[in-house]
Amino acid sequence: MDKIYGFTHYSFFTEMSELATKHGSFDLSLGLPDFDIDERLKTFLKESAGLDHHQYEPLAGNPLLIENIVAYNTRRENPIPLRTEEITIVPCATFALYTALKSTLNQGDEVIIIQPSYYTYGPSVVMNGGVPVYYDLDNDFTVNWEKFQNCISEKTKAIIVNSPQNPTGKIWKKEDWNQLYALIKDREIYLISEEIYDTYCYDDAEHYSSFLHPELKKRTFCIFSFGKMFHTSGWKVSYMISSAELTALFQAHQQYISYSANAPAQYALAKYLEVFDPHINKSMMQKKRDIFNEMIRDTPLQVEQKAEGSVFQVVNFRNVSSTMSDVDFSKWLTIEKKVACLPLSAFYNSRQNSDYIRFSFAKKDDVIIQALEHLRKNL
Repeated sequence: MDKIYGFTHYSFFTEMSELATKHGSFDLSLGLPDFDIDERLKTFLKESAGLDHHQYEPLAGNPLLIENIVAYNTRRENPIPLRTEEITIVPCATFALYTALKSTLNQGDEVIIIQPSYYTYGPSVVMNGGVPVYYDLDNDFTVNWEKFQNCISEKTKAIIVNSPQNPTGKIWKKEDWNQLYALIKDREIYLISEEIYDTYCYDDAEHYSSFLHPELKKRTFCIFSFGKMFHTSGWKVSYMISSAELTALFQAHQQYISYSANAPAQYALAKYLEVFDPHINKSMMQKKRDIFNEMIRDTPLQVEQKAEGSVFQVVNFRNVSSTMSDVDFSKWLTIEKKVACLPLSAFYNSRQNSDYIRFSFAKKDDVIIQALEHLRKNL
């Protein structure tokens, strides 16, 4: 196989950031925050280092962390009732996605991937013997359910959903999950639901987890990320929730791939969950989104839909160039105009061009302001 479904796409993610560094540009290309984490997290990590948290945690994860995940999810805006046997601590969301596929796919099974999507999805399917089937969102980045239904075949074994979505910022509502269930209720199709930006739902939007759907929860691997919640991606701790039956299946494979995640960080995250207020995080990130969207109005770049969630904003650039590809425009903007972004085509398996670029607003306010002020003056 001369091309393995998007393996080469990672170059976009590294290349644009490297170009930003090389040319002294404002880097709004990647979703990595440039601001500090909560000092209490550092305190808990130091506390953990002084305690006996230096060996493997149990396969499911640190018991205190699992207990506090249950408590945290009962007090969120849309509470998710959980039992401890439905939770697995994992090193990262990508690991959870890969292992969920490993747990369910047989050679030649098809997996529906909704595009634009994160670059790891297709390769994870292929590496587990599956066949990616790509569904492209409509121009307004919503699902056309009649077209989506055409992607489902007798070979379909799983569907990957991301909400809030990277890169579009769209959020799946309860009605969307109902529509999906209506299409797959009579088939043995699993759902891998990546909900890593769940704490970043803006304005009146609420996160509605696939695990809240009374029927879908029986077939769902639902993935969350402490790295995204707390800006600690380097700590390598996330968690997954699924039915007790699917959890046991997942952990049977997990034990041979990673076994457990970062032990000292698990304790620190458990303690932090006891004091964490998601509303503060959400308000902080919504303010950054609003600064970005307010200032970009003074440029020729066009926001057609304000991000409902996540930490990304998709922007139409055709008022600036009607001829450049989105890849060439992204490089031009980064090198010549000193603001780095990503081309939306990097989030598709085969699409070479689009009318859109993606910015991250998970940055210091000053960086967002300076970057957009620079574009206002120079575009």
